[in-house]
Amino acid sequence: MSNSPLTPGIAPARLTPEAYARNFGDHDPVLDRHEARVAADRCYFCHDAPCITACPTSIDIPLFIRQIATGTPEAAATTIWTQNILGGMCARVCPTETLCEEACVRETAEGKPVEIGRLQRFATDVAMAKGGHPFSRAAPTGKRVAVVGAGPAGLACAHRLSMHGHDVVVLDRRPKAGGLNEYGIASYKAAGDFAQAEVEWLLRIGGIEVRTGVELGRDVSLDQLKADYDAVFLGLGLGGVNALRAEGEDKQGVRDAVDFIAELRQTRDLSSLAVGRDVVVIGGGMTAVDAAVQSKLLGAENVTIVYRRGQEKMSASRHEQDHALHAGVRIVCNAAPVRVIGNGTAEAVEFAYTRDKPDGLTLLSETFTLKADQVFKAIGQTLTGAPPGLKVTGGKFDGPSGKVWVGGDCAAGGEDLTVTAVAQGRDAAEAIHAVLVGG
Repeated sequence: MSNSPLTPGIAPARLTPEAYARNFGDHDPVLDRHEARVAADRCYFCHDAPCITACPTSIDIPLFIRQIATGTPEAAATTIWTQNILGGMCARVCPTETLCEEACVRETAEGKPVEIGRLQRFATDVAMAKGGHPFSRAAPTGKRVAVVGAGPAGLACAHRLSMHGHDVVVLDRRPKAGGLNEYGIASYKAAGDFAQAEVEWLLRIGGIEVRTGVELGRDVSLDQLKADYDAVFLGLGLGGVNALRAEGEDKQGVRDAVDFIAELRQTRDLSSLAVGRDVVVIGGGMTAVDAAVQSKLLGAENVTIVYRRGQEKMSASRHEQDHALHAGVRIVCNAAPVRVIGNGTAEAVEFAYTRDKPDGLTLLSETFTLKADQVFKAIGQTLTGAPPGLKVTGGKFDGPSGKVWVGGDCAAGGEDLTVTAVAQGRDAAEAIHAVLVGG
């Protein structure tokens, strides 16, 4: 539920306009040309580069870094986009510290990897600023493909299909395309409306029609799409949010963290966004970290992340955890919510300490209470609105079925990362193309 500025303790405009601008600007400094050349010179250009293997989209990282080192960042960007058409956003949000940079030989030898993420951003930013599009469509095939979901998986699939000459219609239930990149990423990670700029750039290839405000199951059925199109790709994401299963979670002041992040991303005047003095975020993933850090940046006095298991089991990377701590967020582990306290409005949350044993999590009798006028639930998302006839395993679609392919967060085998979604969308497009042309 939404929080009104009239909710006790939750108020807008806690900071000055200057503070909002500073807090929600780019949180990582951008490399200039000289800095990029210096950073690129640290690469060993390994022949059997482990960083490529660690990248879910298999970007030729040594090649694009060499291209930066030789003063051709536009060529470097094309190398990146050949494998990852959303390389600009991935450069901003990828957990490179657990992917390509963790695998970097420099990291192994010196504890300081080549700054692959920042170099990727430099190259893609330079090339995008020059306009144009590095790819073109093949001759029209006369085939039409429906893509449901305009997130990273759907956009990557649509772009690759268009390159092959197929006509693509992308359907999305939200008012804007972009999916997770537009609605689910912390604002300071993708400042300056970059998500929309990247979508507009991607669509320059042509052959892709985007229809927003169209929801599968409400406005169109899967059977209709299968009848009207030669193939269908589902990149629906995960629309539902798990319940706390704690007493009082329906009180005012308690809401889903994903809704808070989406609202923040779509709010032009951050001073109008209400935030509590004492914020508690329940969960241990990236959504929890993003909600907690942004609460602090909006002016919350005390922000605490509470996770039911040990800190080493948090799905948010250690880099992101450290970023939260640096921002002033407290992290409490081995505790689970028991009840939200308050007379209609959240005032505190009672937690029980937990013990994580081989046979499952056990709640102990000892409890503690945290003051909270605002509570965010960030305990995982679930697949909603799954059309009949598709196999669902573990709460996600389990592979292609007939004329239907799947990818992104809604598909089994993913890691709920933008870069993984891009890889799955791209690979699904290649599989669809092979079928459509009889290959």
